[in-house]
Amino acid sequence: MKTIGLIGGMSWESTAEYYRKINEEVKNRLGGLHSAECLLYSIDFEEIERCQAAGDWESAGKILGNVAGSLEKAGADFLVICTNTMHKVTNDIQKKINIPILHIADATAFQIHKSKIKNVGLLGTKYTMEQDFYKSRIESQGIHVFVPDKEDRERINQVIYEELCLGEIKQSSKDYYKEVINRLVASGAEGIILGCTEIGLLVKPKDSEVPLFDTALIHATEAVNMSLGDT
Repeated sequence: MKTIGLIGGMSWESTAEYYRKINEEVKNRLGGLHSAECLLYSIDFEEIERCQAAGDWESAGKILGNVAGSLEKAGADFLVICTNTMHKVTNDIQKKINIPILHIADATAFQIHKSKIKNVGLLGTKYTMEQDFYKSRIESQGIHVFVPDKEDRERINQVIYEELCLGEIKQSSKDYYKEVINRLVASGAEGIILGCTEIGLLVKPKDSEVPLFDTALIHATEAVNMSLGDT
């Protein structure tokens, strides 16, 4: 079993889901009292969020690069960044380490291909929905990605930072997200990427008529595949 290095805390609410899913997967596959060999470095999200809001991605990359180096020194065989948005600085992080990073967009695209879907809607932070670092990685694998309109993007982002990252699950926000999903489906989406690791805490498969790709669960599962050599 390879040791998984988890860069978490962005937010800790979804990082807890990563830890749960990874250990459940290992237990289910190996049985008995087996659990995952993993190292978790949970950072203070306040510091990272300030960098995001200021557009200071360089500083955010340095912070996470130092964390990655610490996990490598501690014995991690590969890294999992437990957030979609901060994959924007993956290249900066990779420069600081000699172990691979399991990219969340690659793991998600693989699952979309398995579902034989070519057109997907993307929900996430405004950075993930509006900037190119995430969409282009998905689209480079032959999948068309489209996003909600600007007004919806702003409200989706607000719910993530002001509710989900604080552990607040509101029915009104669930209903709103379902409306956005329905609009994306009406525009041609055959599936929906839950491209923020907190969204799966709010929206469940039963809330959509098309498949939902919960990136936190997909990423965690792929981390177990990599740890156990099942890729």
